[in-house]
Amino acid sequence: MRPADVQRLTVAETVDRYAEMVRAKTATGALAPGSAEVYARDVHTFAGLAGPDRVLDDLDGSDVDEVLLRFARKPDGRRAEGTGGSDGSVGGAAPLQSAASQARFRRSVSAFFRHAEISGWVQLNPMLAVTVRSKERGGLRAERRALTSEQAAGLVGAARELGADPHERGRRRRSDQRTELRDALVVLVLAAVGPRVSELTGANSEDFFVNAGTRYWRIFGKGGRTRDVPLPQPVAQVLDAYLAEGRPLLDRGLEPKALLLSWRGRRLARGDVQAVIDRVLARVEPDRRRSVTPHGLRHTTATHLLAAATDMDAVRRVLGHADLSTLGRYRDELPGELEAAMRVHPLLGRDDTT
Repeated sequence: MRPADVQRLTVAETVDRYAEMVRAKTATGALAPGSAEVYARDVHTFAGLAGPDRVLDDLDGSDVDEVLLRFARKPDGRRAEGTGGSDGSVGGAAPLQSAASQARFRRSVSAFFRHAEISGWVQLNPMLAVTVRSKERGGLRAERRALTSEQAAGLVGAARELGADPHERGRRRRSDQRTELRDALVVLVLAAVGPRVSELTGANSEDFFVNAGTRYWRIFGKGGRTRDVPLPQPVAQVLDAYLAEGRPLLDRGLEPKALLLSWRGRRLARGDVQAVIDRVLARVEPDRRRSVTPHGLRHTTATHLLAAATDMDAVRRVLGHADLSTLGRYRDELPGELEAAMRVHPLLGRDDTT
């Protein structure tokens, strides 16, 4: 028999209450605004897939299994159709959810049901009976997220070209809607510095300063921690051009502090960043083009800095990790790196025969 304190609430009602609770946590500093946005989005997606009018307590493990499977087959709404296929290539149909997105969605749903159990919305947590595993959900995770040197060079080159000559790119658009310099800056910062997407969209113009002739970005990261990261000269040049020429075109006085603005004058949203990357990516030669997410560019930054023998602690500080162990999750293998390491073996000297 169902306990008397279990509330017969619909999925939509419980999701709305949970989303309000999650957002309220940002006011106390218990949760980062970006994380709250992701959790709220995921539970609303869950409601749409599970059926908003169903009673939450009536859902069992098989119902949640079906939701997880449906989510795995759902096209990634953050990606414009035609920018990438399910295999990560550009030019096919809209890609499906990546393995990382599936895992994140599952964590969000698990957290939601733990709260539902404590709040008396369900008698038993259905996640305990879920049987669907990652392999059954499609195994969509690529072997690595980081772009190769050629792929990264293609994307960065397209961004630098766009930043160097924005007027030709935006010739057919209204002057107050031209976003070429902004798009170039977004891609260059993501590729060179590897910030979290929330750190980038949350950046303000005043967070950038010059010290001893070097441009720095004061990044406000997780847990209230800040870090000052020097910008490579090519990135600093595009930043200065954007602040002097690009941002004034977009400024409507709606977000006076925000660094990155939409053409409507609003702070650029997290979901807009992927569209920016895809626009720049479309300018890359097909043989050097591979679809990538903002987080994939964070992996790219870490992988190539470490492959270039950059000090591990320096890379940790650039990315804003609390400890070195986290870097292991961001270091992807690169083709040919083992062969290169053996050619310059410190005990044998450089092999000049190859």
